[in-house]
Order: sequence, then C-alpha cells, then structure tokens
Amino acid sequence: MKILPSILLLLISIHLFSQEDGTTKNSNVVITPEILAGITAEANSYFPERDFHKAYIVNIGWEQNNNPKEWAQRLKGPRTGIGLGYSNYGNKDNLGYSLSLMPFIEFNAFRKENLKILISSGLTYFNKIYHPITNPNNQAVSTDLTWSFRIFMNYHLFSTNKIDWRVGGGYFHHSNGHTRLPNQGYNSFLFSLSADIKYSVNEEISFEKPMFSKSRYDYISFRSGFGINALSKAHTDKKEVYTIAGEYGKVLNNTFKLGVGFYYRFYQTYYDYIIENESLVQDGREFDYFKENPWRNATNFGLTLNSEVLLNHIGIKLSIGFNIHKPAYAIDWRINQGWSVVPREIPEESNIVLGEFNSKYQIKHLISARMGLKYYLIGTEKAPINNIFIGIHINSNLSQADFTEFSLGYVHNFKLKN
Repeated sequence: MKILPSILLLLISIHLFSQEDGTTKNSNVVITPEILAGITAEANSYFPERDFHKAYIVNIGWEQNNNPKEWAQRLKGPRTGIGLGYSNYGNKDNLGYSLSLMPFIEFNAFRKENLKILISSGLTYFNKIYHPITNPNNQAVSTDLTWSFRIFMNYHLFSTNKIDWRVGGGYFHHSNGHTRLPNQGYNSFLFSLSADIKYSVNEEISFEKPMFSKSRYDYISFRSGFGINALSKAHTDKKEVYTIAGEYGKVLNNTFKLGVGFYYRFYQTYYDYIIENESLVQDGREFDYFKENPWRNATNFGLTLNSEVLLNHIGIKLSIGFNIHKPAYAIDWRINQGWSVVPREIPEESNIVLGEFNSKYQIKHLISARMGLKYYLIGTEKAPINNIFIGIHINSNLSQADFTEFSLGYVHNFKLKN
C-alpha cells in the first residue's frame, strides 16, 4: 500500500512539468546546480547531536514564458522541472543521508522578476531511520521512503554569459504521512547558492503572446477518499481512513480556484481502539463514555477553505479546515504526546505521563490542513462542464501529519462568464 501512493505522486508530479512542452514555441532548458547549508531542528527529545545540514541539488527545468497556454501566461512564464538531491544531516551514524526526487514549479514573487518562489514536492529515500534498539533517538522518520516538500525564495545576484547566479533560503520537510510511527519529521532551514545555466533547444522564433480576457465560472465538486495511518508506537498496524467531501466555489481566469467545503471522515484506528476496549476507554477511565457510540466518536467532520492553482491537467491544492467534531483525537493526543512509549495496557496505578491538554492541543484539535496534487482527466483550459480527477494528498492536524490519502472526485462547472 505504501508503494502505490508513492508511484502515483511521482507520476502526477512528473506530468506537472512535462504536459505542455510540445506546445511551447521556444523552450529554454535550464540546469541549476545548488549548494545548500543550514540546520535541521530537533525532531524529538534526546535527538542525536549533529553538524550542519549540507545538501546538493541539480534541477532540470523548462522555461514556460513562451508557452501559449493560459496558465503559463497568467503565472507570467513560470519554470517547471524536476530536481535530484543529496542531503547529509551531520551525523552519518544516526541520521545518515537522503536522496530526493522532486518535481518543482518556480515563479515570480511579488511581481519582481529578480525574486522567485520555488515550490517542490516529491519522494525521499533515507539510509538511516528509527530503530528501537540500534537507533532509538532518531524519531524523525521510521520508513525508508517519505514524502518531501520544499519551499524556497531565490534572489538573482548577477549574470554572466548564459549563467545567472542566485542566492536563496527556505524550508525543507520530510514525513511519511503518519503511515508508521514515530514520525516527528525532518524540518530543515537552509541557505543556498545556485547557478542557472541556460540552453536554447529551439531556434529563436518570434512569439506573440496571446491575449486572454478575464473569465470566471462557478463549480461544485465531490470526492471520496481512502487513506492510511497508524495510531501510535504501541498500535503500529496501518488502518483505513474513509473520507467524503464536497466544495463550492469560483474559478478565475481558468487558473485560480477558490472555494468553501465540508468533509466527513471515519478513522478505523479510533473505532478499533474503542470497540476493543483499550486502556483509556475501559470502565472508570477517562474516555469510557466513547463506548456508548463508537462509530460517532471515531468520526470527524468540519468545514474547509480551499485554494488551487490549475495547470491544465494538474491541480496544486491547499486547504485549511476547521474541525467541528473530532472527539477521538483526544485519545490520539494523550497517547502520542505522553512520556516515552505509552503501552497498550496502562495500569490504574502507574507513573506513565499522558499528553496534557494544553494550548497546542486546542489549536491542533481545531485546525486541519490538506496539501497535494490532482490530475484532471480533461484539461481545465477547456473549462469542461463535467470532469473527473484523481489525487494524492497529505492531511494534517495543523502542521502534524495525520494520514496519507488517495482520492477520486467529480467536478461540475457552470457557465463560463467573460
């Protein structure tokens, strides 16, 4: 099950930079080697000591400034491509190294041509992961293969013949999407020095940029999702999360999508914990009343604010959610934020410390987030009345991974208005 979403994410991501190349009038290939250095934050208490985080990335990109597609012109000619990276975390014995394959998109920041924002997401392989005996203090990741996400801002310093020199800085994150615990994640803050080396692959062709009129139309969408997660270090079995969701909103200029929606989720991990009479729901314990209605207490529903950038067949999606009902997250928090590994059976009299319901809990209990990629069967530039999509997303409690989700959905678009 871990391999399927990994392959799907990679295929959708690769399509992100390859889908429009055949329509580009004059493509420039840009090879960008990067040298990065910075710090990796502590993932957990007693995290291994480490030196500076050092990384090397080679990006291969295609300039989209002469791409006649509407999304490319609305985004002022972004660059899309794929990067291959190597990271050394400053401790070869406990943290080791990682290899990343990450498609990216880079575009102007604040309408400044010398300032760029790069967003990249893909897969990373780690050669050192958590092990309860040989590597217990590295609780950042417990799987060889993880999701990875990078957001950087790059500033153009100066140019020489065919080379643009740049400096940048930003955030690099790795997580397995809560498919196996522990999964505190790697969070690195890095500075970079890079060089854009440009190659023209076609002869220069005069290109008259098309003029697009402003447009908007309403849409309504529904999706169903299937996700996987694990409850805790003592409950390591990966189990299902089922989702039904819908949203309504507007599409602006066939490129930007804004909407509001709802979601309903059922967590098999929570349900099994309750019906199997695990420790915290036993008679006389803190959550014994959950057994009166296990199904209801294992569900979660709420409202969302949704945004999406449409790149014809590809959608880059970000949602912020507000939980109205998620009672069993209290069990999740008590177990996973407690002292060391909370066992499945907690004695009535014990020195085990459970997680406290502090302000961090209140925020994470209230706010959820969802980020990922969608692939549309029909290109969105045609503004089809009906469309179908598949998607791969990571859902989180604020910034903490909750579950990895595969989804299938339907979109109905209303009449286009210029």
